[in-house]
Amino acid sequence: MSAVAAMRLPEHVDLSGFISLLQRLQVPHRVAEEAGEQVLWVPEEQLAEQVRELYGRYPQGDAEMLAAPPEAAAKVPGFIQQLRASVMTSVILALTFAVAALTLLGDQLTAVSWLSFVDYRVQGDYIYFGYLNDTLASGQWWRLLTPMLIHFGILHLAMNTLWYWELGRRIEARQGAVMLLGLTLLFSLAANFAQYLHAGPSLFGGLSGVLYGLLGHCWIFQRLAPTPAYRLPPGVLVMMLAWLLICMTGIFELLQFGAIANAAHVGGLLTGCLTGLVGGALARRRRS
Repeated sequence: MSAVAAMRLPEHVDLSGFISLLQRLQVPHRVAEEAGEQVLWVPEEQLAEQVRELYGRYPQGDAEMLAAPPEAAAKVPGFIQQLRASVMTSVILALTFAVAALTLLGDQLTAVSWLSFVDYRVQGDYIYFGYLNDTLASGQWWRLLTPMLIHFGILHLAMNTLWYWELGRRIEARQGAVMLLGLTLLFSLAANFAQYLHAGPSLFGGLSGVLYGLLGHCWIFQRLAPTPAYRLPPGVLVMMLAWLLICMTGIFELLQFGAIANAAHVGGLLTGCLTGLVGGALARRRRS
């Protein structure tokens, strides 16, 4: 059975709320961008008519009471449905929480040493780090990526995972789970290398370098090929970039709040801008 175009709308129309409603209702669909329009495809004409009627009543997706039939809602909570719709985002976050538990939020230094960018040993009050060449020569290639899973403190964990949930779901919905995984690994690699090249052997970690990569990707992609999924709330981009600049002043180190991996943030952001440039240019070319 061939797919049916249920609706064709201008690209500036924000469909994100309505798409969320369809996901909660478990309506099979996909959105494609064709010739400057957003096309909502469904499997059959009867379903297309129902989708058009639903959009006429709830274009912003405000029909919370229609999120699922009462029986289904009792069996499958809305949060579970969101997890199912964002499988890769959920998997990355699950790994992050598991590592947070394993490392006791960075307090268990032995466990942290298994995942840090370079190996180290603790002797008395000092930490002695190895070098990247030795780490790679011993076959410990996983260290190039795993620092993104390490977090130091509950606030560090909470902020990073909340932002990954927000940005990761957008990319997974727009470009798919495989793309999100690839971008996450790429941004982690870029952020970790940038921090190592800037500061040398040291202990750093967290998803923040990846987050700035996801932010840069959405930002530049949206500039070149506007899409509702990447339309961030007003002020988010300004706030994130302002926070980056504030951290780069060294104020937090001066106040002894802890070191900030600024090079990781910049490395992730620049890499994300590059992938957004490539992805946005390709999407724009397909439209034309």
